[in-house]
Amino acid sequence: MSDNSTNKSYTAEDIQVLKGLEAVRKRPAMYIGDVSSRGLHHLISEVVDNSIDEVMAGVCTRIEVTLNADDSVSIKDNGRGIPVDMHEEGKSALEIVMTILHAGGKFDSDTYKVSGGLHGVGVSVVNALAEWCTVTVGRKGKLYKQSYKRGIPTTGVEELGETEFQGNETKFLPDRDVFTDVEWKFTVVTQRLRELAFLNPGVEIVATDKRTSREREEIYHYAGGLSEFVEYLDENRTRIIPKPIYIKGERDEVPVEIALEWTDAYVETVYAYVNNIHTIEGGTHLAGFKSALTRTLNSYASKNVNSKNAKFSLSGDDCREGLTVVISIKVAEPQFEGQTKTKLGNSEVKGIVEAVFGDKFSTYLEENPAVAKKLLEKASQAARAREAARKARDLTRRKGVLESGDLPGKLADCSIKDPEHCELFLVEGDSAGGSAKQGRDRKFQAILPLRGKILNVEKARMDKILANNEIRTMISAIGVGFVSFGNGEDSGGIDLTKLRYGKIIIMTDADVDGAHIRTLLLTFFFRYMRELIEHGHIYVAQPPLFGLKIGKANLNYLQSESELQRNIDDHVYKGVSITINNNGRSLSGEALQKTITDLRNLRNWQLSQRSRPGYHFSRAVIYNLSKFKGKDSILSDLARLKALVEEYGGTEFEMTRESGDVFVTATFAGKSDRLNLSAIERKARTLKQALKLDQNDSYHVITSKNDDTHLLDSKNLLGSLESALSRRLQSAKIQRFKGLGEMNPEQLWTTTMDRERRTVLQVTLDDAAGADRLFTTLMGDKVEPRRNFIEDNAIYVKNLDF
Repeated sequence: MSDNSTNKSYTAEDIQVLKGLEAVRKRPAMYIGDVSSRGLHHLISEVVDNSIDEVMAGVCTRIEVTLNADDSVSIKDNGRGIPVDMHEEGKSALEIVMTILHAGGKFDSDTYKVSGGLHGVGVSVVNALAEWCTVTVGRKGKLYKQSYKRGIPTTGVEELGETEFQGNETKFLPDRDVFTDVEWKFTVVTQRLRELAFLNPGVEIVATDKRTSREREEIYHYAGGLSEFVEYLDENRTRIIPKPIYIKGERDEVPVEIALEWTDAYVETVYAYVNNIHTIEGGTHLAGFKSALTRTLNSYASKNVNSKNAKFSLSGDDCREGLTVVISIKVAEPQFEGQTKTKLGNSEVKGIVEAVFGDKFSTYLEENPAVAKKLLEKASQAARAREAARKARDLTRRKGVLESGDLPGKLADCSIKDPEHCELFLVEGDSAGGSAKQGRDRKFQAILPLRGKILNVEKARMDKILANNEIRTMISAIGVGFVSFGNGEDSGGIDLTKLRYGKIIIMTDADVDGAHIRTLLLTFFFRYMRELIEHGHIYVAQPPLFGLKIGKANLNYLQSESELQRNIDDHVYKGVSITINNNGRSLSGEALQKTITDLRNLRNWQLSQRSRPGYHFSRAVIYNLSKFKGKDSILSDLARLKALVEEYGGTEFEMTRESGDVFVTATFAGKSDRLNLSAIERKARTLKQALKLDQNDSYHVITSKNDDTHLLDSKNLLGSLESALSRRLQSAKIQRFKGLGEMNPEQLWTTTMDRERRTVLQVTLDDAAGADRLFTTLMGDKVEPRRNFIEDNAIYVKNLDF
C-alpha cells in the first residue's frame, strides 16, 4: 500500500525565500512575541528604544510619545535624526533602516558606544506590521519625510524645506489584519516610559493620550535617577536607612550605577538592567553585585563587631533580606541568552561590577558606621530566622512533606506525568475539592484542596511561612522547590525542570473570601515562585457566578453580573419601546438597551457615592460634564468649579493636578472630601444615554404583546420601568453560585474544568516594578497607602460585594 504523504515530491521548487519584510508579516510573533496586547505595545518600545539609544549617546534630551485619536502612535525625539543621504545599497539610508532587517547603526561601535537594539530589526519590524507609517527627519536644518504601507515605501524621501527641528518623528497605525485587537492601554505605555526616565536621568519623556475629549499627559523626568527609582519602589515600605546608597563607577569602559537601600520587608527587590534592558533572569552583573555585597558586609562585620562566636558569617540571603536595589550597567558588546535578552552572559562583567561596587560600598560603610550597624542588625535577625527556617525545613523533610517523592496525602494526582499536559487545581475548601475530584478528568487534572486562608507572606519570615501547612503542601505538590528569601540564589532558587504541572490553576469561590484567598496565593507565587508567573504557569479559573433558566430553555451559565443582566434584558425588553412626550420619538432595540444600561450604571454609581460628604457636588459635576465637550469641559473652568462647590455648601476649595488627573478638595458640612474629577468625567462619558434624558419630559413604555401602555416616573425612570415589566421577570429563574461547593461535580466540570468550554485567565507580569508596589500597598504593613488606594479607586468598583 502506498502512502501519498511519503511519495509526494519534495524538490528545490518547494523551498521558499521570503524577501524584504515578508518574513515579519508571515511570522510576526517571532519578532514581537505575539499579536495580542503585549506584542502591540512592544511596537512602541521598539521605536522608543531607538530614541533612548540617542539619549545614551548624549545627543537626545526629550522624547514624546502620543496616542492619537485614530489609534495611531507618534514617537518624537530631538536626537540626530536618521541619515537620509544615499547608501551604498543604492537607496536612502532612511529607507534602508525602515525596510531592511538587520540594517542600522548599532553594529558600529563608533556610532553608538552602547545601545539596547543590537540586531537592527526593531523599527523595520514596526514598519512591516503597520497599516501605514510615516517618518519625518530633521537634519542639518532640512526636513525630510517618507511614507510606507505595510513596510513598502509609497513615496521617496521627500525634502519638505527648512526647519529648526532636529531629530525623528515616527508615526504609525498598527495593522488590524495582524493584531487581534488594536487597543492601546495608556498605563501599559507609561510603565516602560517611567522606567526609562529613571534609568536615564538626563531625559524628559512626555506621554500624551489624545483619544478622549480631554487630553491626558504624563511627564517623566527624574534628576535623581536610580536613587529616585529605589524611593519609588519603597514608597509604601518602612526604610531602615535614611536615604538610598548611590554608587557609580567605571572599569574597562563599562559604566556601573547601583542604588540600594534596606526596608523592614522580608524579601529582596532586585531590578537589573543592561543598556536599559531589564534582564529579568539576572546574569553576570547581578552575580557580581551579590558576591560583593555579601563579602563586603562580612568583611566589615569581622573587623568591627565584637561577637562571642568564633566566626561571624552572614549568607547572601541574610545580607539581602529587605534589600531594594536597582543595577544599571552599559556594555558595548553585551552577550544575552537569546533575542529575549533576559540574562547577561558576559563573564568579564562579574568582576567589573564586583570591583566597582565592593570598593565603594566598603568605603561607604566605614564612613557611615551608624548605617552599617543597622544593616548588620537586620542581617543578623535574618540569619536567626534562616536558622529557624532550616530547622523547620529539616523537620518537614523528616516528615516527608517537602520531598518531591512523597506527595501530600490530600493531593488527588493525575495519571500522566508529562508536565506539559498536566494541570493542578488549587481549590478553596474541602467541599469544592470533593466535587472537583469527582468531576475532573483523572488523566491530566490533579486536585489540591486548600483549607482556609494561607499566610500573608508579605508580612512573614520564612520560619513562619514554612509553619503554614497549606503552603508546605503546595510546595511539595508543585515540585520545583521554593526561594528561601525573595529571589535569592543562596537557597538554590526554584528548579523549573522539576515542575510537575504545566498549568497551576487557582480555583476559588466567587465572593470576597475567595478573592482574598486568590490574592494571598498570588502574593506567595509573586514573592517566592515568581518564575512560575514569568514563564506563564499560573492561571485563575473563572467559575460562573450565575445560572439562568428562562421558561423551558436549558440552564445557561454566566460569568458575571453584567452578562446576567444582559441576558435578562434581552428577554425582558424584547419588543418593548419607550415614547418620549408622545411626539413620535422613541427608544427601542439597541438604543433602548444602551439607555437602560447607562441608567443602571448611573444609579449604581450614585448609590456607591452617597456616603461621601461631597456627594451632591460630585453628582452635579456629572450632569454638568454632560453639557460640555473637549476644551470647554468644566474641568478647565476654575471659576465655575468653585461656584459649583459653593452652590452645594462647600468651603475651603482647592484644585490640584496629580499624574494628569484633576482633584478637588473641599469641606462639606464640616467634613473634608477629595474628589478625582477626571475619574468622574470618565464615568460621565460612559453614561451619555442616561444623561440625555430630561426629568421634565414624560415617558411611556409600550409592550409588544398587547400594546399595554404605562406612564413612567421621569424622576425614577429605571425603577418605574422595571416595575412596569416585572411580569416578564417571573419566567426567569436565577441561580447564584456563591461557592464552588454549591455545584455538583458535573456542573463544576462543565463550567470550570472542561478545556473545551471553560475560561481561565493567565497571570502575566508585564510591569514587575508596578506589581511589586501594588503587592506592597495592598498586602504590606502600612495602612495609609492601602486606604489611599481604596479611596482613589473606589469609583471604578462595579461589584462592591460580589
